[in-house]
Amino acid sequence: VSSSHLQLATFALGTVGWIMCTISMGLVDWRVWHVDNTTVISSGVAWVGIWKVCFISYLHVSPGYEEQFCHKFKAFDSFVPHEIYAAQGLLLIAMFLGLAALTITVFALRNIYMGIADKTIVRFFLVGGFFFIFSGLCVLVPVSWNFYSVTHNESIAFPPSYHMPSSPVSQEVGAAIPIGIIAVILLLLSGTFSLSYISPASSNTIMQ
Repeated sequence: VSSSHLQLATFALGTVGWIMCTISMGLVDWRVWHVDNTTVISSGVAWVGIWKVCFISYLHVSPGYEEQFCHKFKAFDSFVPHEIYAAQGLLLIAMFLGLAALTITVFALRNIYMGIADKTIVRFFLVGGFFFIFSGLCVLVPVSWNFYSVTHNESIAFPPSYHMPSSPVSQEVGAAIPIGIIAVILLLLSGTFSLSYISPASSNTIMQ
């Protein structure tokens, strides 16, 4: 048990990282677009996520009230850029890999605290560590790619039914990207800590 304190930190950091990965995937504000035509987009701001695009409009509602309109991206929409499709797939993979890593880590810690210490525990931590690292890398790719698109003010050719311009006046990073960056750091740290586990038997062998 005394040799597994770092692995407890692995579980804690991995849990927070996995939660933040899931939150990042669900948020709509990956990119914040500022537009000059406020006829439909009343606030002049639209949020572009990896599943949908949303904006506030005062149309079709009583004066003084606002309503959020969202258009969901459909599968294989030709106008959706590659970095958004990549984010959809990779973040789903990251979520499942992170969940598998947490499950394996819990099982390994359970064995340690129940006194079932053998060489297979090292293998569990190794597998869990690799899953954490792969999960972190799956988050890193779309986060970096979309951050690049924002900094270069890249456009998206939305269809007319979306009431969105193809290019914003300017755009900035939304909350989902920094949350994703934190998730990457935590998941990679979790994987590193998990891979560093040395069983007491292995430790004694090295000391001899």
